[in-house]
Amino acid sequence: MVNRKNLLAVLVCWLTSVASARSADESDYYRLLPVAVSESSTSSRSANWKPAPDGLALEVSGLTVLDDRRVAVAIRKGEVWILDGVYDDPPSNVTYRRFASALHEPLGLLKHGDAFYTAQRSELTKMRDTDGDGEADEYLTVAKGWGVTGGYHEYAYGPKLDRDGNLWITLNIGMGLKGAQLDRTIKDPILGYRQGRWRGWGMKVTPAGEMIPVCAGMRSPCGIGANAAGDMFYTDQQGNWVATNSLHHMREGAFFHHAEALASMSEEGSPISGVKKVPGGLPYPEAMKQFPQLRPPAVWFPYKKAGQSATDIMLDESNGKFGPFAGQLFVGEFTQAAMNRVFLEKVGGEYQGACFPFRSRFASAVLRMSQGTDGSVFVGLTNRGWSSLGTASYGLQRLVWTGEVPFEIKEMRAKPDGFELLFTKPVNREVALATSSYEMSSHTYLYHSTYGSDEIQKQTLAINKATVSEDGLRVRLQVDGLRELFIHELVAPMIRSRDGEPLLHLHAWYTLNRIPEE
Repeated sequence: MVNRKNLLAVLVCWLTSVASARSADESDYYRLLPVAVSESSTSSRSANWKPAPDGLALEVSGLTVLDDRRVAVAIRKGEVWILDGVYDDPPSNVTYRRFASALHEPLGLLKHGDAFYTAQRSELTKMRDTDGDGEADEYLTVAKGWGVTGGYHEYAYGPKLDRDGNLWITLNIGMGLKGAQLDRTIKDPILGYRQGRWRGWGMKVTPAGEMIPVCAGMRSPCGIGANAAGDMFYTDQQGNWVATNSLHHMREGAFFHHAEALASMSEEGSPISGVKKVPGGLPYPEAMKQFPQLRPPAVWFPYKKAGQSATDIMLDESNGKFGPFAGQLFVGEFTQAAMNRVFLEKVGGEYQGACFPFRSRFASAVLRMSQGTDGSVFVGLTNRGWSSLGTASYGLQRLVWTGEVPFEIKEMRAKPDGFELLFTKPVNREVALATSSYEMSSHTYLYHSTYGSDEIQKQTLAINKATVSEDGLRVRLQVDGLRELFIHELVAPMIRSRDGEPLLHLHAWYTLNRIPEE
């Protein structure tokens, strides 16, 4: 507890810092540079669009870094382009060369060995330039066999590479199928769901070319990526059966949330079996009890608070060249044209963790991300004609760390009696010791077949004690009323660094699937 004298000191410190400190901005720490965008005459935040050569619409749907000069992008029109000079600041001499064409809506791009790989609507394709003229002359089918009924939403995403050399793809669920489309579906004999084969599934393709169904229950699994341990994750987007955006650990036999993916449960090779009933209309913790195959997300992204349409996953492998968050995941955000940050830990052998706001005000919807050789991040943009914030419809930007460290909650770890926060800079001890400097609450969601879910079963949580480490970087919070399978929201509006800086972002959301035993 903090006595009245200390509370007065906290108040004085807070008022002084509010009066004296300039409000920090994300751009002070992470600059957005145009690659296919031109700076406006007044502000880079409202950048005007710069057309690519010959009217090329750079609707980036796949992105991979090649070296310290070039990136390659796939675009929705079915082409792959190689851009040179993209690291220049400003990038005034970017050149474009088309590498591949005639693809059917590629939604990913990977350079692996001497070839490019992309997931088209109906197959995973390998593209090579065998004669050295700079354009692909060999297109090989690496894998195929999933259902394509003609439904608009039957996207295929990927691939991404895992630590064992497998290529991973994810398959969107078919939505609103009707007429002849239904004739091209399969039907599970137990539950009666109909979908194209393997729709709503995560698949891996081995180096030998075998395609293996791994996990299911996906709605719109737009992003795929590995964490620092090499485990594979995907993001999903709010909709039917999906309460809000989420991040999931893909592993064999896991079922996540979208029930119609179970149409393929009886197919040969399915690692999921024995689901005889799907409960609906229940709070998520209750649904878990009645549906043992259902696995919770590693992280929920509370709707509108932490995005509205999660997209790509990128691991910061820069060893500090991109700031103080090395080893963490970054998740793209479509509607809000932004990027969120994720800290993961394992508790009881399963992943869980916290999400934080990171960077907003991209020129359009963030769909793809890839880390450059200098640690900066290339960000592929396209709003696809759907609604997103921003001043443009598509393009490519580059996010560069300025070298200044923002005052942020770097990590949020679960403890048996609360949480431990790790900050990027030492905190003001007096302020951090006051439990009134923090606010906490928890909520969960409904698991049901209708679209999304409100936050339900909300509770305000009492913070009984705050303890600050000697170096000022860690704060341990003792919290009453922790609940498993609930999202725990932290707000820290009064926390200051030793130098009086406020937090750049005040919020964190921890998905507490399991309370640690020690």
